[in-house]
Amino acid sequence: MSVDQGTVHRIAHLARIAVDDNEVEHLQREINAILSFVEALGAIDVEGVEPMTSVLPMLLRMRPDEVTDGFIAEDVVANAPEREDHFFVVPKVVE
Repeated sequence: MSVDQGTVHRIAHLARIAVDDNEVEHLQREINAILSFVEALGAIDVEGVEPMTSVLPMLLRMRPDEVTDGFIAEDVVANAPEREDHFFVVPKVVE
């Protein structure tokens, strides 16, 4: 896969990055190099390789899954323009 200069401009626009015309050729080469590397990764045989989330085997620390309000409900709604109990009051938007 190869990226042309128009695609570089489009990527820059989507990323909200200002790119001068004299930078486009350099960015085009960079993007094409990245895409070539990704294509090369696709050629690697990973049959039988287990997926992993870390390079080191480790156990995640677990905590009890307890539902609480954080004991700060009054602080959360303190600056609300309108509230009822510990809830925000908002205008109805769906009929």
